[in-house]
Amino acid sequence: MIVSKTPPLHLTYCQNIHAGETWLEHYQALREKAVAVKAALGVDEPFGLGLRVSATAAAELQSPAALDQGRALFAEQNLYPFSINGFPYGRFHRGPVKADVYAPDWRTPERLQYTGELGKTLASWLPEGIEGSISTVPGSYAPWIQSHADELEMARHLGSIAAAFAALEKDTGRRVHLGLEPEPDCFLETTSQTLAFFKNALPEGALPEIRRTLGCTASEAETLLRRHIGVCFDTCHVALQYENLADSLRAFRDAGVLLSKIQLSAALQAPATPDTYAALSAFREPVYLHQVKGLARDGTVRSWPDLAEALEALPSTTGLKELRVHFHVPLFVSPNAPLASTASSLDEAFWKEVRNGICPHLEIETYTFDVLPPEVHPGDIVKSIAEEYRWVLQKLTP
Repeated sequence: MIVSKTPPLHLTYCQNIHAGETWLEHYQALREKAVAVKAALGVDEPFGLGLRVSATAAAELQSPAALDQGRALFAEQNLYPFSINGFPYGRFHRGPVKADVYAPDWRTPERLQYTGELGKTLASWLPEGIEGSISTVPGSYAPWIQSHADELEMARHLGSIAAAFAALEKDTGRRVHLGLEPEPDCFLETTSQTLAFFKNALPEGALPEIRRTLGCTASEAETLLRRHIGVCFDTCHVALQYENLADSLRAFRDAGVLLSKIQLSAALQAPATPDTYAALSAFREPVYLHQVKGLARDGTVRSWPDLAEALEALPSTTGLKELRVHFHVPLFVSPNAPLASTASSLDEAFWKEVRNGICPHLEIETYTFDVLPPEVHPGDIVKSIAEEYRWVLQKLTP
C-alpha cells in the first residue's frame, strides 16, 4: 500500500510465506491469500504486492499469456506489484531447504538468467512512476567462496544484470533495481563486509562488464551500477549481527550504496542460560537454516551454522551473555520468557529514518509460518499477516 507519497513509501508483505513453485500456485496464493489480507485490513486504495516468483514461475512468466493473467488479477482486485523476492531460486517449503536456498549463487549463469527474467516480469507489471525492487542472495554462502576470483565472478554477473536492467529501463521506462541481502554465515553478512564489497570487488568485476555490454564510459557505468545494484536491508539479519539498525542504514546511505528494499522481520533473542537452551529446543526443525549468534561478555560474537549444532555446544560454552537465533517470528508476537524477539531493535531512530524516506520499499517478511512452534504460532495466516501490517503502520505514525 502507499503509506506516503512525499517521500514515497510503499508497504507490502512477502509472498514467500505461501507455498508454491509454479506460476499457477503463485497466482492462486495472490487471489486467495493476498486479496484476503487486503480485505482483513479494510483497504480500498491500491494494495502493494511483494511477490515471490520461483525460477520455474519466472520462466513461465516469459509468456505474454501468463503476464496478462497476472495483469488482469491486479486490475480486478486493485493490486500493484512493486517488489519481488528473488532470493529462493527453487523449492522454499514442503521439505528441507537449509543451505540450498543460496544455490545457484551469483557465480552461476543460472542465477543471472533467473534474475533477468524477474526483472522483465516486474517491469511489465510496474505502474507508471513506481520503481521496482528485487531481493537476491548475498552473493553466496560464505563456505562456497574460496578466492578473489570467485568474488570477481559474482561481481561480473552483477555487472551483467545491472546492464540488463539499464537496458530494460531504457526500453520500458520502468526502473528495476536489485538488492543483495546480507545474511548470517553468507559472503555478505555484516554491514562492514557489504560496504567493502561495494567499494572494492563489485566495481572491479562489474564495471568492465557494464562498459563491454553497453558501450558506455567509465563514469556512465559507475552511475548505472549504483542505480541498479544495491542492498536489501533485512532487520532480522542486521540485528543478528548485534548492529544498530539506524546506524547501519546511515552507513549505506553515506557510502552512496542504494537501499533497494527494507525487509521488516524479527529474530529470536534471549539470555545465554540453561532455561533458554531448553526453550529453544522447540524451534529446532529440519526445513530452514537457523544460524545462531552468541554475544560474549568481552564483546566478541560466537557463531553456529544451525540451531541443532548450537544446542549441542551451548551447555559447555562459557562467557556468553546473549543469544540471537535466525528464526523469523511475527513482529507482533512476544515469545514466552526467557525468549524474546529482536522486534525491539526496530526502535524510534530506525523508524525515523524510514519515515524520512531513506528507502521507498518496505516488506514484511515472516516466512516461517509453517514451522513456528505452538508458543509463538499466531493461528490463522491471514489474520497474522494483517496484524503485522497493523504493528508496522502504528510504528510508521510519528
